Amino acid sequence: MNELLIRYRKTVTDGKEASPVEQLLGIKPVTIDPGQVLFEMETTESHSNPQGTLNGGITSTLADIAMGVAFGTTLQPEESFTTIELKINFLKPIWSGLIRAEAKVMKKGQTIGFIECSVFDEKQSLVAFATSTCMILRGDKAKGR
Repeated sequence: MNELLIRYRKTVTDGKEASPVEQLLGIKPVTIDPGQVLFEMETTESHSNPQGTLNGGITSTLADIAMGVAFGTTLQPEESFTTIELKINFLKPIWSGLIRAEAKVMKKGQTIGFIECSVFDEKQSLVAFATSTCMILRGDKAKGR
């Protein structure tokens, strides 16, 4: 079984954040399946931009983590990846509350993968939609990642 999949499933059962940025922002995995994940975070005033709404970079980071983990769970043990493109559309503002990022691998080829992510608020209203393109790394390029 994929090492990232095992680690994040353990994170779900243990309730610990898996990476420093997840710890910093309070991002938590909820469900982890190969190629499909759900992450959530409780947003507060401390995540706000000068206008008082959730900073777009925070939303982007949540989506980026969800998409990266979704893609990472599809890789072979000797493979790693890097994000080569990230795009996000912000559809409505968020002031505070729970947001959820649902990411799914849409296409995985030999070298390139395409992932999408929908971010919802507590009322299950779509607040952002993101896509990511990732490149699979092998051999020396995958070492240390």
